[in-house]
Amino acid sequence: GKATIRVFSGRYVHPLDPRPDEIDIVDIAHALSNQCRFSGHVRDFLSVAQHSVYVAEQIIKHDEPRVALWGLLHDASEAYLVDLPKPLKMAPGFGEFYRRAEADLMVAICCKFSLPLEEPEIVRHFDKVLVCTEARDLMGRVGPPWYDVEMLPFTIQSWTPKDAEFMFLDAFKRLTA
Repeated sequence: GKATIRVFSGRYVHPLDPRPDEIDIVDIAHALSNQCRFSGHVRDFLSVAQHSVYVAEQIIKHDEPRVALWGLLHDASEAYLVDLPKPLKMAPGFGEFYRRAEADLMVAICCKFSLPLEEPEIVRHFDKVLVCTEARDLMGRVGPPWYDVEMLPFTIQSWTPKDAEFMFLDAFKRLTA
């Protein structure tokens, strides 16, 4: 079979041939809580898990829990692949390979958690809101944001990986209750 990786729970996952029964929310929460946004180029550590919780929290104000769950899990493939900077993700050849692996993992994740395969537009919107707000607060980026969106009215304070993992799992429990 294809290559596997050993994940936090001790199980093995086929990241290039993903199977829904190998996907575990505990592994996703743990891995994303230990991965830093912006390839680590931030003043203070900001995990992908914290980013995902914020996306879900913004969506739940406007939509139902299933859509907010999609928001919480929108970067879940990164638990098995890690995130890449956009220029690498978009590079011919390598980027296409990565994006295909990412898409295949998201299919397995959506199947595992009974989510529609298509990412809802509101998830894309609040992902952009968070990217801009995070850049403002953690990179000291001034000038126009990358996207034409209104940033959050508060300053993002980074959580520890342990806190981010707890908050991610707590959000998952609330959204799937």
